[in-house]
Amino acid sequence: MSISLRDKIVFVTGASAGIGAATALEFAKLGAKILVCARRVEKLRELETKLRAAGAADVHSFALDVQDREAVAKTLGALPEAWQPAEALVNNAGLSRGLTKMWEDDIDNWDEMIDTNVKGLLYVTRAIVPGMVKRNSGHVINLGSIAGQTAYPNGGVYCASKAAERFISDGLRIDLNGTAVRVTTVDPGMVETEFSLVRFRGDAERAAKTYANIDPLTAEDIAETIVWAATRPAHVTIQSVLITPTAQASAYVVTRKG
Repeated sequence: MSISLRDKIVFVTGASAGIGAATALEFAKLGAKILVCARRVEKLRELETKLRAAGAADVHSFALDVQDREAVAKTLGALPEAWQPAEALVNNAGLSRGLTKMWEDDIDNWDEMIDTNVKGLLYVTRAIVPGMVKRNSGHVINLGSIAGQTAYPNGGVYCASKAAERFISDGLRIDLNGTAVRVTTVDPGMVETEFSLVRFRGDAERAAKTYANIDPLTAEDIAETIVWAATRPAHVTIQSVLITPTAQASAYVVTRKG
């Protein structure tokens, strides 16, 4: 029997748009209590209304930059008591910066990707998982990428950050073995969100070329997969899911129409 998340707390990081927002909405449809954070507070306020309309039992949102170690510890430690026992944590916050040869890249790009995709993931996990262990209940779902399974040209550091996510997920799963806390990594291929717009720092024309002449995945495709993994029976752990558009065979093998 699938797990019910009705009235359970689901915490989604990086929820202001894209996969994070879609995931929060999908869990809201199940009647969960939705806890969301992101850097763009105004986007979270807009999302709150949608979450309540979708069926969320309750909603609590707050500003948080997962790169900030002290802010993560302080903010999550100061959550209202009613919002502390998260049943599911979706570590969605992440980004890519730049697409150029490694020896020519901006080191600030590397710092931002590593600080968000690796260290931010660890900071939030460190704050939330002890409560799951204490309650002997919970599920950590980390957003990885096909890029974490094989490198592609001009994206080596991003790929490395997502490979780190994969091994962090595997290590956490091993460390939690013997408890009822589950760990899943969901690794998408090409998903049309703000991802490329962020990567190219607002260059919409360049971002659009990423998805030109293919049918990419949508944020909703990934959200549905996350919710599916989270609602499997308690004795079932979906350790990893790799999901791509049909047109994509690997991280850099894609057939475009025409």
